[in-house]
Amino acid sequence: MSQANGIFIIVAFVVALIISYLATPLAEKIAYKVGAVDVPKDARRMHKEPKARLGGLAIFIGFLISVVAFSEFVLPTGSLNRGLIGILIGTLIIVILGIFDDIKPRPAKIKFVVQLIAASIPVFLGVRVFVITNPFTGELMSLPLWISYIGSILWIAGVTNAVNLLDGLDGLAAGISSIAAVALLSILLLVHNTSITLLVMTAALAGACFGFLPYNFNPARLFMGDTGATFLGFVLACISIQGPFKTYVAVFVPLLVLGLPIFDTAFAIIRRLIKGQPIMAPDRGHLHHKLIDKGFSHKATVIILYVLSAVLAAGAIVMLLTDMTRDLLLMVLFVLIGVFAFHKAGRHNEDADGELEDAASAKSKEEK
Repeated sequence: MSQANGIFIIVAFVVALIISYLATPLAEKIAYKVGAVDVPKDARRMHKEPKARLGGLAIFIGFLISVVAFSEFVLPTGSLNRGLIGILIGTLIIVILGIFDDIKPRPAKIKFVVQLIAASIPVFLGVRVFVITNPFTGELMSLPLWISYIGSILWIAGVTNAVNLLDGLDGLAAGISSIAAVALLSILLLVHNTSITLLVMTAALAGACFGFLPYNFNPARLFMGDTGATFLGFVLACISIQGPFKTYVAVFVPLLVLGLPIFDTAFAIIRRLIKGQPIMAPDRGHLHHKLIDKGFSHKATVIILYVLSAVLAAGAIVMLLTDMTRDLLLMVLFVLIGVFAFHKAGRHNEDADGELEDAASAKSKEEK
């Protein structure tokens, strides 16, 4: 990487951070004017008073201005950077959908259809996985065209929703997204042959998140809402299937970098299927809820999940630098750790609920 490119990356990060930080109070004012306010009305809400939930608009503005200012819209070959244009169009659709949803919640099925449409735009403009590496032979295998397109679209839509589902505590989604963006940027820098546009985009995303965090960390002044959470998931997903991520790491490295929201969402889907609930139905069974129920404070829970996410991200970087056998063993180890953590947390909550029910039943009998 040239010194000029290095300066571009730093400036892109700083510009996105400053603009996001300055735009957040404006986004808060807009939220109250248009009615994008989160009023606590069920047990899933962790706050006690109404708060603006359009903070994601500031993250998007910081990211957009930085990317437009420092990215290459025309490639050295003279052709348009179709992938960048596709991502920006897709994010615009996601942000508009998020704004409407933050003002008045929309049906989950309709949102998912729009997300699929938004995801298809960058995919059909070249932002997709073309090949994967056989984990046993190390040989590159070209994906059938239909798998390349459908798989990439579902990956983008899936990560978009995974990050959105993670947005349940002050500073959680923004912090985890910051860690993921920094990890992806580190991997891109280690590869050395990454396009400046991809580097700028990742740096801008990290900067925009850091600019928003001072307002969003507990106790949060405002929330990012669906506008911010779905936007972060969408961009992280698009970044994770470009450049060096088009080979085997398109499966393993992003799974670790984005491991926390992905595993949390996967277990949420399994949990709801077992209970016979719609997979898009909200509940209070996410990992951050379990940690809160175990007695951890709001801040402690967020910090624990930050550390877990950072460990997973570090594992992804180690995976990139080690041989294939270690990669597979490391991947299995992290998955097992994640499964064990969720299982223990879930078992603790079930036991605690059982004890509360028994105590309530005993008290009721005594009163009678």
